Amino acid sequence: MLVPLTREKFEQLIPLIATGPQYKYYWGKFSNFLQRLLISVVSAAIILLVKVFFKVDFPVVFIVGIIGAFYWLWGPVFQASQRNLKCRRYKYSGFFRGRILDFWITEELIGKQETVNNKGDLVIVENREKRINLEIGDDTGFIAEFQAPLRVAYKAISSGQWAELLVMSNRGDLSTIEEISDIYIPSRDLWVSDYPILRRDFFTEVSSRLDNDENDKPRRRSTGNRRRKRDDYRY
Repeated sequence: MLVPLTREKFEQLIPLIATGPQYKYYWGKFSNFLQRLLISVVSAAIILLVKVFFKVDFPVVFIVGIIGAFYWLWGPVFQASQRNLKCRRYKYSGFFRGRILDFWITEELIGKQETVNNKGDLVIVENREKRINLEIGDDTGFIAEFQAPLRVAYKAISSGQWAELLVMSNRGDLSTIEEISDIYIPSRDLWVSDYPILRRDFFTEVSSRLDNDENDKPRRRSTGNRRRKRDDYRY
């Protein structure tokens, strides 16, 4: 089932400013924090040197220095907002519900690290991560594949379960899907995701409203003969 969504609902589902879970995602590990802190210190030092040696005493310099000094704090907001903006550039979106056709586990190379062993030889260490791959489809033949880091909670996933997600496109009829969101499995109240792109409370609300519409359809048909068009389900 694929239901087009209004632009207003799309922008509610993918906010412009980072949410709490999105901020946490880009906050990262302690090493990520240290990198941002180093950038903050260097930025503040550069602004201070410019002010001292060039005798620059404009308020804008002070403001830039404050912004740079606090990069460690607002950096994750900027990164998450940029990623949200990339998805919000798509003109159209839709709510998709299908079944999990298949799933499998793979190991993906996420980085390489150079180190030196006891003999003084250069050794390249590959950093690999286990990931779950989902194949989701419906009766129309539409199939979407999604990959996310493996979590213990994903043991509850099985073939045949209903799965819901947001699809994005630049075509009004959604005939070409450019991007998909993280995946929600209602029967397990389980999200499969890497970056939490969606406002999950809004998404589950859309899912519930569509369920209510599906349950009301037989009753509505009994009171009239009008066939409902696809756009009648637009939210």
